[in-house]
Amino acid sequence: MRLKPRPPTPSGTRRLARRHPAALLALFLCSTGGALAALALPAALGHTVDGLIDGGPVPWSGLLLCAVLILAETGFDAGAAVLTTSTGARLTAHLRTRTTARVLAAEPRRALAVPTGDLTARLTARTADAATAPVTAAGAVAGVLLPLGAIVGLFVIDPWTAAAFLLGAPLLVALLHTFTRRTADAGADYQRAQSVIAHRLTEALDGADTIRAARTGAREYRRILEPLGALADHGRRTWTVYGRAAGQSALLLPLLMLLVLAVGGIRLHAGAIGVGDLVAASRYAALAVGIGALTGALGALARSRAAARTLDPLLTLDPLPHEGLGPLPGGPGHLELRDVGVVQDGKRLLTEVHLTVPGGTSLAVVGRSGSGKSVFAAVAGRLLDPDTGTVLLDGVPLTAMDPALLRPEIAYAFARPALPGTTVGDTIAFGPWTADPEAVRAAARAARADGFIGLLPYGYATPLADAPLSGGERQRLGLARAFAHPGRLLILDDALSGLDTVTEHHVRRALDERTGRCTRVIVAHRLSSAARADRVLWLEDGRVRATGPHEELWADPEYRAVFRTETAEEAETGALPPPRTEVEAR
Repeated sequence: MRLKPRPPTPSGTRRLARRHPAALLALFLCSTGGALAALALPAALGHTVDGLIDGGPVPWSGLLLCAVLILAETGFDAGAAVLTTSTGARLTAHLRTRTTARVLAAEPRRALAVPTGDLTARLTARTADAATAPVTAAGAVAGVLLPLGAIVGLFVIDPWTAAAFLLGAPLLVALLHTFTRRTADAGADYQRAQSVIAHRLTEALDGADTIRAARTGAREYRRILEPLGALADHGRRTWTVYGRAAGQSALLLPLLMLLVLAVGGIRLHAGAIGVGDLVAASRYAALAVGIGALTGALGALARSRAAARTLDPLLTLDPLPHEGLGPLPGGPGHLELRDVGVVQDGKRLLTEVHLTVPGGTSLAVVGRSGSGKSVFAAVAGRLLDPDTGTVLLDGVPLTAMDPALLRPEIAYAFARPALPGTTVGDTIAFGPWTADPEAVRAAARAARADGFIGLLPYGYATPLADAPLSGGERQRLGLARAFAHPGRLLILDDALSGLDTVTEHHVRRALDERTGRCTRVIVAHRLSSAARADRVLWLEDGRVRATGPHEELWADPEYRAVFRTETAEEAETGALPPPRTEVEAR
């Protein structure tokens, strides 16, 4: 039975709160305890003042109670501060892990619909903003409880002083409402501008060689920084909102305090309240006008909601569907594509591709730039699901296989591979399973990487950050990683483009040694790669132009022109056309 996609998982405050309920409950209790201690202190202080004024014995019990309440408020506030920091960090880590896992579990084409730079910003800064919501909400209890409790305290002491405060309360509520709405809008616009800059910067870094060759660095510099003007405008807008709210609060709150104290003084003169009551009323008035401190919490919640909205498209990605099957045991890697078609943004990238690759043989995929070679490679290893048709490995559809069972059977190498891991050895060992040291060294020798690794300061233990690698050396590490995790299918997406002729010859010999044990699909630009393959797939505009041995296809002048075009591009730029990165290939 086909597995149903998991239901959407919203990034809401309640879902996050369920991750660490004990910590959030402790934060709530600390905030509440601190607020209650702060509310009890004015009443105790007023009662103690009355006891002192009456001229009787020193009210030691009242003074002790005031001291205890002050210590309790301080202790609860300190506990709330510690819990806010630690819980926020844990929730951020959880949200980042959950969002990243959701992205990795989805079909790459769907996950990477978000530009790479924007995706990076969402997985880092946005998750941190979104994760603050439960912590802010739990800690905001004090911000609400203090002013409300203070108003109640004013009513208990004297309704007229409370009425005086309530005269200005509507203005304060309107101020908070306007602040929250404008902060949310400004924060969302600021985050969008940040994402544009991150995306353009990532594009420029990926295409640095092309930019350098074309001498368009100044133009790229201006293109990347162009959104800075909008970013600055949104930042100024945010601070303008804060400034106006602070200025209006600075005017309104003292007026409210003055009004309460004036009415309290009149009531004291009339004998309706005592000196202690006036002291308590002044303290309650100070707590009541502290509602302005809610602006910080409201601003944080507004930013959190804006960030959560950007995470929702990632958290609602459906995982790759499958039927829980695995590849047939001991299969030779027989690859079959039946009427496969891929459409993206209304453009057909592959159309009616029908092909069979016998197990243990090699297939070179050739064609001009944009003919669909990398798309074919992605479909063959299920980095991309076709919109039409079926891809089978040893007779089992790829869409029916559990990804956890499929991935160990397929190894990939790319033109510009990602290099995870701390050291050079870690990079080669990284994969569906961690390759042992002997397998790592054997794979490095097969990829002709053992020589330059031996010249590094600490050999295989050299940190990647301390290993100055050329493009060809990075490719050889990517090849070694693929060789260290042998499966029944090996796909090289332009992974030989950065190698010199001698190195490529030795790597091709290592590939040939896998004949009969592993099917090799090689996206090829070089004539030598096509000539050594058992069979060639010639793509043109996403369609199969022809298939067959290289010697037979060579009789077609248009086939020969494919390689002349690639040679001409090399002569013009001094290198092959900009290779796709591992992410771009997906």
